[in-house]
Amino acid sequence: MSNPAISEQITQTVKSARTAAFKRWLPNLLMPIIGLAAFLMFWQMIAGSINTSLGTFPGPAQVASQFSNLVDEHQREAKRETAFYERQQLRNQAQLSKNPEAKVKIRPYTGKPTFFKQIVTSLYTVMTGFVIASLIAIPLGIVCGLSKPLYNAINPLIQIFKPISPLAWLPLVTMVVSAVYTSTDPLFAKSFITSAVTVALCCLWPTVINTIVGVANLDKDLQNVSRVLSLSPLNHIRRIVLPAAIPMIFTGLRLSLATGWMVLIAAEMLAQNPGLGKFIWDEFQNGSSNSLGRIMVAVIVIGLIGFALDRLMLALQKYVSWDKSADLR
Repeated sequence: MSNPAISEQITQTVKSARTAAFKRWLPNLLMPIIGLAAFLMFWQMIAGSINTSLGTFPGPAQVASQFSNLVDEHQREAKRETAFYERQQLRNQAQLSKNPEAKVKIRPYTGKPTFFKQIVTSLYTVMTGFVIASLIAIPLGIVCGLSKPLYNAINPLIQIFKPISPLAWLPLVTMVVSAVYTSTDPLFAKSFITSAVTVALCCLWPTVINTIVGVANLDKDLQNVSRVLSLSPLNHIRRIVLPAAIPMIFTGLRLSLATGWMVLIAAEMLAQNPGLGKFIWDEFQNGSSNSLGRIMVAVIVIGLIGFALDRLMLALQKYVSWDKSADLR
């Protein structure tokens, strides 16, 4: 038989542990909810007092309604696309039944891209530019961090190009891409290349600078370990430099990805390239009573995607870092 005193003690211990866990997690759950609720209330109060040429500024309810409309539009467009390809399939089958040697083809659907397809386009473009920039910036930062003379040679260029606005790069990149990318059967659209290159140019610098700092500040003890083990240059980088510099490298990558996401929206808006930036500009030019609500939907989605990308980079940092207990903040 179990001792009642021991059972009571175990019950109290479990209750105390649950209470402690609840008190620990409550602020993390409650405070964001309070902050979000306060923001929505403030937004609703302010929105009703702002009158624009397109009508009253939309509040949370109007924005939610427009988001629902965008979902419905996406579903209707998806049905049209499916029906379009089904009609072609039936027509081609009929032709082949009459003439098995007939040449048939599937024409691409040319309907207007929906809001969600433009989200996918923007994400694909920004990740392409970000990957290109990272493949250049990380090796360059490692080399400059290990070599003081090379750093002295490259640093002036970094300081000159770092503050240049994407608005200055965009027309130059557009003209260069138009002059160089002249294939009659291009694999990628020129608008995509232009946006991706512009993003890459603006993503380079945070990663380069943070990688240089992380590598240059390598602990002396780690350098001595490398000398004792007589590691080759590549093994020194792989086993000593990279693990020690990963936190700074990922700080640069996070800053670069955030910069690239902001740059992309501006580039799409100004160059009229497909994506969320063009969606916002088209709605602004449209001037309907629903345009402000749709623009606010896009703005909120841009912010949420930016937050999600940052969380993704933090999770990736924890996965590849030797310090698995790193707190993702």
